[in-house]
Amino acid sequence: MTGMTNRSLLSQIALGEDSTRQFKADVKNAESLASEMAAFANTNGGTIFIGVADDGSMPGLSQKDVARINQLISNGASQLVCSPLAVQTENVALENGRIVIVLTVPKGIDKPYFDKNGVIWLKAGADKRRVNSKEELRRLFQFTNQFHADELPTKAGIDKLDKLRFRDFLRDAHKQDYPDSPDELTRLLQNMNLATDDGRLNLAGVLLFAEQPEWIVPQFVVKAIRYPGNKIHVTDYLDTEDFFGPLPKLFEGALAFVMRNLHKVQAGRGVNAPGTPEIPEAVFEELLVNALVHRDYLVSAPIRLFVFDNRIEIISPGHLPNNLTVEKIRAGNSNIRNPILVSYVAKGLLPYHGLGSGIKRALEKWPAVDFIDDHDGCLFTAMVHRKPVEELDLVNISPKGSPKAKAASGKRRVSVGKTSGKILEACKKRPSVTIPELAELIGITERSVQRNIQNLQKDGLLQRIGGRKEGHWEVME
Repeated sequence: MTGMTNRSLLSQIALGEDSTRQFKADVKNAESLASEMAAFANTNGGTIFIGVADDGSMPGLSQKDVARINQLISNGASQLVCSPLAVQTENVALENGRIVIVLTVPKGIDKPYFDKNGVIWLKAGADKRRVNSKEELRRLFQFTNQFHADELPTKAGIDKLDKLRFRDFLRDAHKQDYPDSPDELTRLLQNMNLATDDGRLNLAGVLLFAEQPEWIVPQFVVKAIRYPGNKIHVTDYLDTEDFFGPLPKLFEGALAFVMRNLHKVQAGRGVNAPGTPEIPEAVFEELLVNALVHRDYLVSAPIRLFVFDNRIEIISPGHLPNNLTVEKIRAGNSNIRNPILVSYVAKGLLPYHGLGSGIKRALEKWPAVDFIDDHDGCLFTAMVHRKPVEELDLVNISPKGSPKAKAASGKRRVSVGKTSGKILEACKKRPSVTIPELAELIGITERSVQRNIQNLQKDGLLQRIGGRKEGHWEVME
């Protein structure tokens, strides 16, 4: 912050303290100042205004104070922080002849930085806090590319490997046979960065090739829900499923869930053609691969997939890493958070087309996608917007009053199965009937009822009016 005038100083002070600005009326302890500088360097850098009180008033410093504090700054940055910091200071004269020292601490390039007691500090708003957990420390190393979550050791031995899946991969990707002995298999997995030095699968090995990864890392699954309307309901949903298994299986299940919950449109085809999805399948291929490969595996949470009437949300644990922004990823920039996963996915385990290209490819096929980078919630959301159903030329449903509808003389081209027919009849007799009641009445599971209702709603034969408690079913004639 060079060449600061009295006016620009006042404008900065008026903004108050936050994660990039801190006020100190005076400094008398070099160790305390060193911990403040380490906290800024471990985060995104910042400025310490010395001679400014917490309330924003500026008592300033005398010339004697300035000389003393500059010596403290020099000692603190070079001797009390490990690694030493290259900071900048600037003296700004106030109108009363007093001085404010503007101390600028850059974002560190050799993180993490420790104080003299070996404590790692991070900025937390206007304050600082210690790094107290292994997870925080791992994330700090992750941000500096010194550590990656997919290298994490697990408790799984090589006996948890899906032998058939790994055998097929060796054959297809490396033209190599499956090893004959456990020792050979262990060495091969270690050489392929899928196992640790002590012979256990690392996280990448589990996510890609374990027989049942959810038994080892139960949090890394995909949870999908189709809600009625455009809001999340506590208990009211039309379709739901949890997906388990290695990444390729998670991908296949999640993609199938999305596609079965999309409308089918004519897209210029004949009336008897099966139709095409309202949103191209390739859009969700790219976004789901991106979520599975680039999510933050230091966050113990599942990927969530929500389907609403007006949008589909893919919510990944972890905000964008390092200096990435939504604008940058829309332009094709990327950052490898899980390099082992990326290297194997690129060998054909998932439809991966290259680093940074997935988001651009999805936007080319369907521009109506928003990305939300939530740093506070540690989440990244891809929100795919759907067109209103009245704007779609749906397969098997002709808009009322259209030439197609008139030609059909009011007849529908929708065939209703036996179970769906019973659901329609029950809803017509008692519009307030619940899904559990329908399941008991017809003698099927609640999930089967939900799927039949979903298909009836797609075909325009059944509509839900209102919420779960006060709402009712309306059978369309």
